[in-house]
Amino acid sequence: MKKKERAKVIYARLSQRYPRPEPALTWSTPWELLVATALSAQCTDERVNKVTPVFFSQWPTIKDAAEADVTDIENVVHSTGFFRNKAKNIKAAAQRIMTEYDGEVPQTMAELITLGGVARKTASIVLSNAFGVNEGIAVDTHVKRLAFRLGLTTKTAPIPIEKDLMPLFPQEQWGDINHYLVFFGREICPARTPKCDICELNDICPKKGVK
Repeated sequence: MKKKERAKVIYARLSQRYPRPEPALTWSTPWELLVATALSAQCTDERVNKVTPVFFSQWPTIKDAAEADVTDIENVVHSTGFFRNKAKNIKAAAQRIMTEYDGEVPQTMAELITLGGVARKTASIVLSNAFGVNEGIAVDTHVKRLAFRLGLTTKTAPIPIEKDLMPLFPQEQWGDINHYLVFFGREICPARTPKCDICELNDICPKKGVK
């Protein structure tokens, strides 16, 4: 089976499994999603969802975060790991949004990746979920692992993987395929013990790297 055909089957089957894909992160505004996604790096969504209510109770607006003491931010986000970088980047992103984008989270990839700590993955997640705009496919550890196992890429770095995936799926599917692969990676195809015996994709999966 060719890659594009396999990708079509993968999307069809996973869309049946996850009919209403949404981020596991809790958010209500583009800024809240941006902060939550930034904090989720090397951290569980469950932990982030415990931290963000505290964060937004202290700094409800982008302006508040821009004016916050970075040490205070560090104290709040400490449990998410890499807290110094995350705090510095969140404050820097808030400051740039206030000075360059009139206090509104920008709605393009080119603008979002100018914000502190925002790379293509975070930008893609914010664009697709908060604005309904698909400019890329967010590649996290789950997408990276499944894209390789399913034979959709041989690359190992996020941007080359994304470039391999984008032609395989129609652009309107880019946001959803990220959700599908993340959820499926957590539930059925984890790193060490993939559940091939109950996997909906078992018959089409080349099982690259699976012992």
